[in-house]
Amino acid sequence: MTQGKPTGWVFIYIILGIIWGSSFLFTHVALEMLPPVGVVFWRLLLGALALGAVIAIRRVEITRNWRHWLLMASGGAFMNALPFTLFAYAQQHVTSILASIINGATPIMTLLALLTVFRGEKLKLNVILGLLIGMGGVMIVLAVWQGFGENDPTAVLAMIAAVSCYGLGGPFIVRFVTPLKMPNEIMSIGQVGSASLIVLPFYLAGPALIGEVTLPAVASVIAVGAIGSGVAYILYYRIIKQVGSAIANSVTYMSPLVATVLGMLLLGEELHWYEPVGAIVVILGALISQGRLLGLFGIKPKVLS
Repeated sequence: MTQGKPTGWVFIYIILGIIWGSSFLFTHVALEMLPPVGVVFWRLLLGALALGAVIAIRRVEITRNWRHWLLMASGGAFMNALPFTLFAYAQQHVTSILASIINGATPIMTLLALLTVFRGEKLKLNVILGLLIGMGGVMIVLAVWQGFGENDPTAVLAMIAAVSCYGLGGPFIVRFVTPLKMPNEIMSIGQVGSASLIVLPFYLAGPALIGEVTLPAVASVIAVGAIGSGVAYILYYRIIKQVGSAIANSVTYMSPLVATVLGMLLLGEELHWYEPVGAIVVILGALISQGRLLGLFGIKPKVLS
């Protein structure tokens, strides 16, 4: 953690949770006007423009190292282009509430990636137990006992694939991008700007609009882009630098709460009993995996031989 007030990141964490929790509402409204890949492209482009304005105002030096841009583009593919598109597709078929709860499984996927792909987490009993509990929570959210309820199986698979991308992207950024010691603004625009270029060809290959251009839809695109993919990523990188990717990605615990309130109040969406129950189980699994519950009781996680 950086020097200074230890809890300085908490306020940023809360703001980020509110911003990303609101993105599910904005995406739902934007989908009335744009195809999924269109929502993603404009979200990323507007985010990049907002970041560019911040960089210009602050006169932040832009890296000219092509390797830096390649690494940031790789992070953008896994943290933006792929998961944003998958979630936007899924939200055509599921509620914003369900999408936000599945998004809340990101810390579980991050730990799974640290155990397998990045080997950044030792094999401990609490990690395995927490992962199993977290996966069980996802199954509860999806109501697997009734065949995913009214949810389109393709949409469900898309959301699971999306959080898997987040799980890979977070540790990738910590290992390869954060050590470059670039300003938050540069890392953010490198990630978001590159992701917009990745999805552009797919957007151009389809219809530009699928519905009527309305003020709520346009406002939603601007909000989810300039704020959700612009300002939010500066905050996200700041948290990663201070407390690491595991805690930074745990901001998704807040997103379901924000999205649920907005979905029920503004979209008239229904909350099923098993969705909040499953969300609690997912969070419990993540906390156990990260050793936080054991730490409260002074118990040291056991490393498996």
